[in-house]
Amino acid sequence: MSAPGTDDFRASFFEECEELLEAMHDGFGKMLDGEADDETIHVIFRAVHSIKGGAGAFGLDALVAFAHHFETALDRVRAGKSDATEELLALFQHCGDHLSDLVGASREGKPVDAEQAAALSDQLDTIIGSVAGAADSVSEAAENFVPMMLDFGSFGVPAPMEMPAKATGFHIGFSAEPELFSSGNEPALLFRALDRFGKASISANLTEVPLLSRLDPTMSGIVWSIELETDAAEDVVRDVFDFVSDCASIDIAPLTSPTAAPVPTAILPAALPAFEVPETPDAESADDGPMPLSKPSAAGAKAQASPQTIRVDFERVDKLINLVGELVIKEAMLSQAVGKLDLPTGNDVLQELDGLKQLAGEIQEGVMAIRAQPVKPLFQRMARTIRDASTMTGKRVRLVMKGESAEIDKTVLERLVDPLNHMIRNAVDHGLESPEKRKAAGKNPEGTVTLSAAHRSGRVVIEVSDDGAGINREKVRKLAEDKGLISPRAVLTAAEIDALLFLPGFSSKDEVSELSGRGVGLDVVRSEINSLGGRMSISSELGKGTVFSISLPLTLAVLEGMVIEVAGQTMVVPITAIQETLQPSTAQIHTIGSGSRVLSIRDGLVPLADLGAIFGFRETPVDLNDHVLLIIETETERRCALIVDRLQDQRQVVIKSLETNYAQVQGIAAATILGDGRIALIVDPEGIVGGIAPAPASLYRAPTLDLVEGDHLVAS
Repeated sequence: MSAPGTDDFRASFFEECEELLEAMHDGFGKMLDGEADDETIHVIFRAVHSIKGGAGAFGLDALVAFAHHFETALDRVRAGKSDATEELLALFQHCGDHLSDLVGASREGKPVDAEQAAALSDQLDTIIGSVAGAADSVSEAAENFVPMMLDFGSFGVPAPMEMPAKATGFHIGFSAEPELFSSGNEPALLFRALDRFGKASISANLTEVPLLSRLDPTMSGIVWSIELETDAAEDVVRDVFDFVSDCASIDIAPLTSPTAAPVPTAILPAALPAFEVPETPDAESADDGPMPLSKPSAAGAKAQASPQTIRVDFERVDKLINLVGELVIKEAMLSQAVGKLDLPTGNDVLQELDGLKQLAGEIQEGVMAIRAQPVKPLFQRMARTIRDASTMTGKRVRLVMKGESAEIDKTVLERLVDPLNHMIRNAVDHGLESPEKRKAAGKNPEGTVTLSAAHRSGRVVIEVSDDGAGINREKVRKLAEDKGLISPRAVLTAAEIDALLFLPGFSSKDEVSELSGRGVGLDVVRSEINSLGGRMSISSELGKGTVFSISLPLTLAVLEGMVIEVAGQTMVVPITAIQETLQPSTAQIHTIGSGSRVLSIRDGLVPLADLGAIFGFRETPVDLNDHVLLIIETETERRCALIVDRLQDQRQVVIKSLETNYAQVQGIAAATILGDGRIALIVDPEGIVGGIAPAPASLYRAPTLDLVEGDHLVAS
């Protein structure tokens, strides 16, 4: 079986980088919150060190150089030579952000920002003391490292290397446990890191490597012998192997005399391809070799028992989800076909069909869970936005994250990046006051932005809140009147004034800045949230802050809907849009204007529309005695009473995109396949109501708005 190509290893490296960067940012967060212990800085150091080592294998010199400079500074804090002050932690976070940028640029083959790397390195030198020589040592390491080839046994073993006499240095013996490779580490990269300390001569004892007929691919029989010429202290050299000490046997002794390399030997290659190995029982120690393999340590055993993961291409998961959706549809079709047979209760076929239905549901839930991802990586990206916005505005801002373990569909998660970025910047730029104003108001000069996530009623709710000045509703209304967005005569509630912030082109910022004031505002955010089937709302208290709340479906693959019948056609209305259903009485129906009808309900008048007439299935019925009304409300708070013929049932339906398979249709969000094999269209409430029902007072432009007390529309 051939080894995977370089591209596969490169992709695996960048996937591993994402996990390492997440661990690094987690560590910085703990340190800022005062929750860190000694292990926290070690975790951060190992993350940066591992990224540097992997980057070296792929020749990513800019990434290696900056990571080396960064880890040198981290090592000073780790060794207690520098204090982790608030100023230094802030700089470390910016360095971590730049390291993330370098990883992203390297992944996509884009040029890196050398000036920013140099500026951050200079700041490190200024604050923490000179860490000079980082870039030089990387260059020197690259020059001193000689790429060589492995050659085994009868295929031609190279002659033993002559080890010159050493004035100072160390003899290092290294042998790997299976856990070292299964955790993604590579001895070649570890040895390469030694070049920064001096000249390293490396040989490998192959006497314990068995023939192919007896080869256990999970075991490493190679024992490495390293002669390192260096003036560095032993603890500094030992730090190179610190994060693999639990899964390798490492002996370091002072170098006192010339040493001949053991025979037979093989010389270290520039970069050996990494490979994954399955979990195996503990290996037996080899007592007769020059350096026996040690038994796994307690930490290694613990790592061995940890949950195993596997990386799978997202397209495969998506295909599996589609197939499970088809399975659910086939199960529904089978249930409907069996129902026509009129079998007696307790029949074996019915019992087995119930079992199949339950099994299909469990499979569907399990597969959907594969697509579910925690919001933590998304929240961590927002920490970067907070830092950048804080720097641009000169405000001191602290980000608090809650509920990072809440999970949501990966597709939804990816599309939330831009909306959340905009909301975070908005909170810092518009919501929080300057440190001087906060201090004068008796507040902490450092503002707080809180990002939280939680599951509620089958949906995920994400909130962005700040402890700023709140919404100045008088100013918002005045701006809306000046821009002609509302009539000066409009009677608006506090909630409707807040809703003005979502109007296209509205901005409460007087001047244009890098963050805001360009007329591209929260309307774009709301549109994106609406396209995800979500809802967005605002609540604010003057002087205490503002909360933006986003409610989203857990997945875009399955929809909870009400199956209805209209003029002989079966359709589905999203259950989240339905406020209530009712059988109207004649007294509740009123005619206004040029024949338009409205429904009188508890809190006012709601426009009436026939779903069948909208799609051209029939003429609007005059008599509604044999019809049902669905009161629906959209994300923009527009309401309408839809006339339908019959309610069938409420069920989960598998969403099929119309745009992918056909084309976009006004008023239709998607389609689904029913149990009888028929295609049912899924209604888009926003598209339907947008052409029928008037918006709330806050969404109207003057001078077509006439209002009465209670801000209900009576004529326009």
